[in-house]
Amino acid sequence: MPESAVEVQLRESGLRVTRQRVAVLTVLHDHPHTDTDTIIRRVREVAGDVSHQAVYDVLRALTDAGLVRRIQPTGSVARYEVRVGDNHHHVVCRSCAAIADVDCAVGEAPCLTASDTHGFRIDQAEVTYWGLCPACAAAAAS
Repeated sequence: MPESAVEVQLRESGLRVTRQRVAVLTVLHDHPHTDTDTIIRRVREVAGDVSHQAVYDVLRALTDAGLVRRIQPTGSVARYEVRVGDNHHHVVCRSCAAIADVDCAVGEAPCLTASDTHGFRIDQAEVTYWGLCPACAAAAAS
C-alpha cells in the first residue's frame, strides 16, 4: 500500500507515523481553522476511540514540528491550520467567528514594516482583520 501524502509529511518532518497523527493531520487538511473539540469529534469519526489527551499531544507535536499552526483570535478558542510558513493573515467574523485566510497584505514577508523594531530581527507579522462574513452581513442588512 503506498504512503499517503500525510504519512510522507510526517516522516519528512521526523515524526513517527501513528493512527492518531494521520487522523489529526487529515482532519486539519480537510477542515482548516478547526477548534480542538471539533478536531476530536472528527478524528473519532475516522479513527475510532481516541482520547482527548492523545489529540492534544498530537496537536502539540505537529505544532512543534512546524506542520500545524495554532491561531487564537482575541475572544476565541484556539484553532489549528496546516497552512504554515507563508506568513498569511486571517479575517474573523465578529458575529459567527468564521475565519478565512488573507494572503500577505503588501509586499514580501513580514508584510508590514514596524515603526521601531527594538533591535529585533522581524521575520513575520501576524495580522487579524475583523468584520462580518457575507452571510452575517446579509442577515444584518435584512
